[in-house]
Amino acid sequence: MDFSGKHVVVTGGTGALGTAAVGGLLTAGARCTVPYQHEAEAQRFPHAGDPNVTLIAVADLADEAMVAKVYAGPTLWASIHIAGGFAAGKVKDTGQAALMAQIDSNLVSCFLCCRAAVNAMRGGGRIVNVAARPALEWRSGAGMTAYAVSKAGVAALTVALAEEVAADGILVNAVAPSIMDTVANRQAMPKADFDQWPKVEEVAATILFLASPDNKVSRGAIVPVYGKS
Repeated sequence: MDFSGKHVVVTGGTGALGTAAVGGLLTAGARCTVPYQHEAEAQRFPHAGDPNVTLIAVADLADEAMVAKVYAGPTLWASIHIAGGFAAGKVKDTGQAALMAQIDSNLVSCFLCCRAAVNAMRGGGRIVNVAARPALEWRSGAGMTAYAVSKAGVAALTVALAEEVAADGILVNAVAPSIMDTVANRQAMPKADFDQWPKVEEVAATILFLASPDNKVSRGAIVPVYGKS
């Protein structure tokens, strides 16, 4: 895959999956804009010193004005939306504030970034969103219902937007990971079989193909990336 000279925004780019995606993009020749929320993220980001990486401090991607800052740069080829948050909780224990926090961090942020990306693209491009397994398999969202609802919204957004912008040469897709093999997930579930979990590099490889010029026909897909789990 060749991203030479192409500008790509990666939200959530300082996280485990985002770092893998940015690394692959840089290897393929891309120039990346990566928003971050906390200074500590920027300091530990392994690609921070790369001349083809622009880091932008953004407090809230669910804020329209802040999102506009991220997309104010050069003409955009691709936008990859990994940023989001996870919170477990049964419906009986989830109040409106907790519900809206999940919707804002996962769905509203994705919607606003999609909107900004479409307006920043000239002559086509690619958008890749990150849903989750519960977005496709609703029963698996039991015990994390607010999260499942927000990610199901990301899936619906992906398919509807793909239809809206196909004639403009913009192909919109999403991946839906299961639990990924990250340090944080290993610490949270130390007794799990880590070999069953998809690796972040493997999920990133799927994202990069969907975001690449090599993807000429796939649109409106929510691609399961479950590994062996």
